[in-house]
Amino acid sequence: MSDTVSVSVPTPHGPRTVTLAYARVGSGEPLLLLHGIGHHRQAWDPVVDILATERDVIAVDLPGCGESPALPDGLAHDLATMNTALGALCETLELERPHVAGNSLGGLLALELGRQKLVRSVTALAPAGFWSPVERRYAFGLLQAMRQGARSMPLPMVERLSRTAAGRAVLTGTIYARPGRRSPEAVVAETLALANAKGFTETLRAGAAVQFTDDIPGLPVTVAWGAQDRILVRRQGIRAKHVIPRARLVRLPGCGHVPMNDDPALVARVVLDGSR
Repeated sequence: MSDTVSVSVPTPHGPRTVTLAYARVGSGEPLLLLHGIGHHRQAWDPVVDILATERDVIAVDLPGCGESPALPDGLAHDLATMNTALGALCETLELERPHVAGNSLGGLLALELGRQKLVRSVTALAPAGFWSPVERRYAFGLLQAMRQGARSMPLPMVERLSRTAAGRAVLTGTIYARPGRRSPEAVVAETLALANAKGFTETLRAGAAVQFTDDIPGLPVTVAWGAQDRILVRRQGIRAKHVIPRARLVRLPGCGHVPMNDDPALVARVVLDGSR
């Protein structure tokens, strides 16, 4: 089921309304799925049906991404605001301390929700926030180049490229290790999602000051990293393990930065194991 929900986010000048789009399927304990910057909730489509056999799965478009509008004036696209909005979403949907899994920016948000004890378990796939200054500049430069490329290509060109495996590699080879596996329709949709992400620049700017440095005691945490991640290099997973020493660190062979498409069965198993 696809729907939208409006939630109230407090500010010094009074509450502001934030609208979030989401899709919900399955039954069991609730599992919140969070995507990366410039992506959309459909990034999780390859694993949703598997997860839904055991979980009540709620995949969310983050503010300014996918079908969710940008945050209203006066609200920053930063970690604190996004997690306040996600907390309000859980309250509105009556999700009492759900499990959460996130990828990239979504992984960072998931870890922050865990740090605040708003969830019962965290699975973070290549989470942001464990970079060195050089690695952060490299990742941000790559993301900006991807965004510029997506915005500069006319839709007929994107559609033409999506019809071949080589073309899909051109469009999505930075985030996927196996871009040929993605359907043409999905590649077109996520290229448009990147081009049209209203919160992209503000979110990236806010991320420049982010470094995750806190342990998350008393909560099951899994950190998983694709062996072929071209955006956030896999040694950042070792840093995450040092910061969160009780976390389970998992290597994802043959997977890129967005591993759900590269090996759906493996990623689904990692998420389900992490939420048991």
